Amino acid sequence: MSNPLLQAFFVGRAAAEVINERLEVAVTDALSDLGKFDAEAREQLRQFTAEVLERANRAADAANSGQSSDFSSDSVDLQATIDELRAEIALLRNELQRYRSNSV
Repeated sequence: MSNPLLQAFFVGRAAAEVINERLEVAVTDALSDLGKFDAEAREQLRQFTAEVLERANRAADAANSGQSSDFSSDSVDLQATIDELRAEIALLRNELQRYRSNSV
């Protein structure tokens, strides 16, 4: 190849072919990774959903296996506990106000 213009043409053509091939490989790899990520995300979502439903079913079974009669007594005990805590908070607020007023 003694003609530099002809040599530049073939070099440019070869460079374009190599760039095209590498770009094709890069795009193919990117699409493959995207497909793999999508499949993994779907599988994780499926596992998450299955675990949530399993736990919900276990909780429902536990509630139906005799604990449902205890709910009314638990709610009364819970309300009593809440009332006691509120009374203690009010008492502590009064003590704190008295302490602050004595230290000023």
